[in-house]
Amino acid sequence: MNFTNFFSNINPKEVIKNLPDAVLVVDSEGKVIWSNDKASIIFETNELKGLYFNEIVANGIELSEKSHSRRNSVVTGAFTVEGKEFFIEMNAKKYIDQYFVTIRDITAMTNVLANAERTGRLNKEKNVMLSKLANEFKSPVQSIIGFSQALLDGLGGEISEKQDKYVRIINKNSTELLYFMEKFFEFSKAESSLFNYDPQSFDIVNTIQTVVKNNEAELNSKNLIVNYDFEDFNKKTVYNDESCIKLVLQNILESAIKLTDVGTINIKIDHPDAEFVENSGARVVGNISENDFIRIAINDSGMGLSKIELDGLCEPYTKMEKANKKAILRSLTLGTANTILKRIGGALNVESAVMKGSTFTITLPVKKNMGSL
Repeated sequence: MNFTNFFSNINPKEVIKNLPDAVLVVDSEGKVIWSNDKASIIFETNELKGLYFNEIVANGIELSEKSHSRRNSVVTGAFTVEGKEFFIEMNAKKYIDQYFVTIRDITAMTNVLANAERTGRLNKEKNVMLSKLANEFKSPVQSIIGFSQALLDGLGGEISEKQDKYVRIINKNSTELLYFMEKFFEFSKAESSLFNYDPQSFDIVNTIQTVVKNNEAELNSKNLIVNYDFEDFNKKTVYNDESCIKLVLQNILESAIKLTDVGTINIKIDHPDAEFVENSGARVVGNISENDFIRIAINDSGMGLSKIELDGLCEPYTKMEKANKKAILRSLTLGTANTILKRIGGALNVESAVMKGSTFTITLPVKKNMGSL
């Protein structure tokens, strides 16, 4: 095909007339002197010629000059001749004393964004409410646990074997419910505006060992051994929020213990290279210098997770329809860790395979002005 002949036969005005975007020509007085068919559809009239541009586009002439001078699009409100408002994206070019303006109706997109913003705001408000009411929800359950335990200890007098059986069931289920509620409220608070970030210098090795010690009972009940590998780590004092890191480590260690019935849990700390940090999903500000980040890898020799279980592992909302209670609880626990790490500039990555164990890798900024809410 001879493209020179092909394009030479095209009528530019006919092309503009049939473009999918509205096109208008506005003169030096601010009046519309020409428009294509799409403009008539958007503004719901065939009589655009002669109308003042500012009557159908809010601050139309001013924004046309802005679009022309900055060479980019602007978003504004527009009106049909009947006064119905909608939203547009507008580009303008000035030739001599006329503006050539292209307009695209983005009302549907704007509504989607507005609804998304409203949903996000309502979700944050919901999480704030849940966090503030956490004690109100937990107190009755704690009372049930306390009084049922008192009955089992004989403080309410002797009970029959059958009564003992029922009270133990009440105590066990209430304890499990309280644990579930605590993890749920932890996740809600991590997502809410009540989340508090207070960075300071602290000894990360001591923090890790403290968290492990707090879980000694669970580790001993399964005869699990914890091994440390700090050989490639040369700076124990780091800068971030210790309380946040403790909660992250606690939740990940809990998950590792639950997944492991026999064997070991290995914890390694080192300084990752720049490529690893960039690929991890951690927040990177400027160039990465040596020792700006640390990597904490918690590896267990447990049963591991299948690919299906890994999908949405840190997103409890995606697990609600088809997952069991154990999977939802795991997602709440790891979802809290993941959310906190994102808010302080870090990242959580999980690798696992059935019968091959799991590795939870924390990437964390550890210098001033690198963490972020």
